[in-house]
Amino acid sequence: MKAILFWPYQLYVWLIFLPLVIVLTLLFSFLTVIFATLVNPEWASRVFAATWGKLLATLTPVKVTVEGAENARPGQSYVVASNHQSQFDILLIYGWLKLDLKWVMKKELRKIPGIGIGCEKAGHIFVDRSDPKQARRAISEALDCISRGVGILFFPEGTRSLDGRLLSFKKGAFRLAKDQELPLLPITLVGTRDVLPARSLRLFPGAIKMVIHPAIHPDDKSVEQLIDETRAAIRSGMPAELR
Repeated sequence: MKAILFWPYQLYVWLIFLPLVIVLTLLFSFLTVIFATLVNPEWASRVFAATWGKLLATLTPVKVTVEGAENARPGQSYVVASNHQSQFDILLIYGWLKLDLKWVMKKELRKIPGIGIGCEKAGHIFVDRSDPKQARRAISEALDCISRGVGILFFPEGTRSLDGRLLSFKKGAFRLAKDQELPLLPITLVGTRDVLPARSLRLFPGAIKMVIHPAIHPDDKSVEQLIDETRAAIRSGMPAELR
């Protein structure tokens, strides 16, 4: 059935879906700037980002399942660590993880017209990746200015996995958790690679799942211990053939 429907669906992707992605992304960036300025940055970020993610997922369409939603407690801030398989991961996390998500992103992205200013007004954190001290200082200063119930989002693999298996983890998220004494919230994303493979625009509808695992508290654990525990939690939610 997929083989029969794939190419007709690609006409929908290129003629309807992708133009809508561009229009809706710019629209919600504009709304975020306006309402962050006039109302509240946290409210604007949470409402418009979640609406954007759910709307684009609906237009795909995909069936979304969430397990462990109770593990993301309202009012608690987290360092969120997720596996990364697809650009579609962003829609799933934004749409269905009920936290005020903040991205740690390279400063060059601030220059993207429309999107850059929207990210800045929403409270996302721009860092110079060539200067680790500046990056840590920028994150610390941002955390001092935003409310509780925030998720600082990292994909600790650093890039999308081409085969779905976990890559090695970089240390930045785990150092931040220790420095700020914030619990880590491990997340497993399943099925997004089948909807939109890495390094591809071959989008196709499907079923995707987000597993939110119990938080891991840094306490007196080393960065290496936090990496090992988070990695084990994320792997536990993956299909058996990818563990």
